Amino acid sequence: MTRSVFGLGDLDRWVYADDVDEVLVNAGREVWIERADRPGVEYVGRLDAGVVDVVIERVLAPLGRRLDRASPIVDARLPDGTRVCAVLPPVAADGPCLAFRRFRRLPLDLDDFGEGHLVELLREVVAARCNTLVSGATSSGKTSLLNALAGCIPVHERIVTLEDTAELHLSSPHVLRLETRPASEGAAAIELSRLVRTALRLRPDRLVIGEIRGDESVDLLQALNTGHDGSLSTVHANGALDALHRLASLVVRSSPGWPLDDVTAQVMRSIDIVVHLERDERGRRIREVVEVGSAGEHRVLADALQRRLPLRRGRR
Repeated sequence: MTRSVFGLGDLDRWVYADDVDEVLVNAGREVWIERADRPGVEYVGRLDAGVVDVVIERVLAPLGRRLDRASPIVDARLPDGTRVCAVLPPVAADGPCLAFRRFRRLPLDLDDFGEGHLVELLREVVAARCNTLVSGATSSGKTSLLNALAGCIPVHERIVTLEDTAELHLSSPHVLRLETRPASEGAAAIELSRLVRTALRLRPDRLVIGEIRGDESVDLLQALNTGHDGSLSTVHANGALDALHRLASLVVRSSPGWPLDDVTAQVMRSIDIVVHLERDERGRRIREVVEVGSAGEHRVLADALQRRLPLRRGRR
């Protein structure tokens, strides 16, 4: 009874279950979940009519976020770090959609993503202050791996994290967290590109960017070419080399006057290491670790079937 009045109703049992990573509501009724130790999603039941509308209202009211037919999409973060995405009709043609991506109370370690030789290599990459790009598909574990990599940064270094929705929770004693802000009535949006420029004035030893997806790619590329080494970031891509091409395409889209050859050269000089993740029946795993050369060549340092190779140059 308490849950139906104050909580999330029938969703409480899934949203707060320790073994559930994501809770999905389709068309206002169907509930699907993804468990931490199982591949894919499973159907677990149906909600009564109108329940999802009440849940959305209860979730968003304390956050001061707007969701209605005029503004039918919202992406928000709960106080415990859980991400919430809600979509209403007419955008959601079959009814309201709701997704909870839970923040892990026990973050994953590097050992959860690969074997011992891979973990040793990644620790060396962070210690050598290599600019590292984590790539993969949606829900492949990019943010979790980014969190694990950032946990290897020495405790005396000052870390500035930049995210659209704050999900990183680092154990380092000196972390400054910056988060974008969407436009609202009377308040302009604060975009990630502005946060990158702001972070450079805050004396960072390391920049950790949750995801590169837009204009911030230009500001980040310029920062990495002016002495800000040791950065960590993620990008959606189908492979390690595709991640470099995607980063270049984002820069060209944001700065169409910048010649492609120059952009490509800047990307190759800015990124030292690409770590690509894939998700299969075993879970989220590192597929390959690629070292990028300034002349455009690359070398696979390690993959799912190969033992690791030593870093070629370490810190530049």
